[in-house]
Amino acid sequence: MQIERFGLYLVITNPVTSYEACAEAAVAEGLRYIQLRQKPGTREEVLATAKNLRAITSGTETRFIVDDDPEIAQEAEADGVHLGQTDMPIPEARRRFPGLRIFGLSTHNAQQAREAEGVAPDYCGVGPVFRTPTKKIPDPVVGVEEAGRIIRGAPFTTVAIGGINEENLGEVLRAGAVNFAVVRPVCQSSSPRDAIRRLQEIWRQFAN
Repeated sequence: MQIERFGLYLVITNPVTSYEACAEAAVAEGLRYIQLRQKPGTREEVLATAKNLRAITSGTETRFIVDDDPEIAQEAEADGVHLGQTDMPIPEARRRFPGLRIFGLSTHNAQQAREAEGVAPDYCGVGPVFRTPTKKIPDPVVGVEEAGRIIRGAPFTTVAIGGINEENLGEVLRAGAVNFAVVRPVCQSSSPRDAIRRLQEIWRQFAN
């Protein structure tokens, strides 16, 4: 499996601007991935936002992923879906939703990362690296060093996630992360494009 290096993977959740503004900023900065994680939200609301973000990312370098729900992802013509450990298994999702081409998977420890090799995800999230308030029922914190060990040993693309910001990103990258996801540093900024640019500048210092 090819290991991709692209830096920031933007998860868009409850932005202070709008979902669309964050997506536009991501496209303008050439991000490889954005993910829609709209919670709370009815199915109709999430689908409407997903279609808007698909329109913004269509024809660009930015791949559009929907969190948790492959049905909405396919209906919105997204590039793919991100699945958690308790969501639909990747083999089933691939079979039932042939319109999707990218399947991401959350992993929270070394055992889950090893087991992921059997289903060949296009990428795996690894975390939470730090404590984060973005989930109602948070997973146990992995920690910087353990996340780095998991990432260094993974034969697929990985994305460190959970509580990462401008202050601690360097520490995460030094530990071995090659890509990283954030929510609040961009979504809670009144200027998401500037926030994206600052994070990518930090990443490039370690990528070169």
